[in-house]
Amino acid sequence: MRQALRLSHIFLVLAVASVLTLSACSPQHKAPAPQHADALAKLKEAAPARVPPVSFVDEAGARHTLAEFRGRYVLLNLWATWCAPCVRELPALAHLQRALGLQRLAVVPVSVGHDSAPDTVKFLKQQKAALPAYLDRGSVFLHAFGATGLPLTLLIDPQGREIARASGAVRWDSLDSIAHFRTLTERRSGR
Repeated sequence: MRQALRLSHIFLVLAVASVLTLSACSPQHKAPAPQHADALAKLKEAAPARVPPVSFVDEAGARHTLAEFRGRYVLLNLWATWCAPCVRELPALAHLQRALGLQRLAVVPVSVGHDSAPDTVKFLKQQKAALPAYLDRGSVFLHAFGATGLPLTLLIDPQGREIARASGAVRWDSLDSIAHFRTLTERRSGR
């Protein structure tokens, strides 16, 4: 009897922990934006690695690959409309894109949810995120990039290799972030 009670307590603790973990990406969850001084603390550098040859579609249904962006840095952002941290960082990604320009950095937000292209376009406009609407129609991005949660953002160098990644929401539009990416892209362009 005592062991059954102990097992039920363990099960209850595990169930509560699971619910709390999974609720981080629910639409009802409104976690505060990161407030630490280094907005890019979650962006972890890694040895350059080949990026999987995955494709995605734009709002018109045209197929694209990451190879189209070679020659400039890319922030590949995997997101979904139901993920509150993802939604919160979309306007920040749009601001970073505006601050740096497309010639230096391409922000490539790929929705891994199951929303239609028109719904995704409408959603981005509602969030005031002036970004292209790209969709993972083959549902391969999460597996291909080893995502264990959303948002997941990969920094890809001009040679098409992953050089860093961030799991979770990042303040992409902070002064620190903009300065970091400006310096990174200026080194590449020789400015």
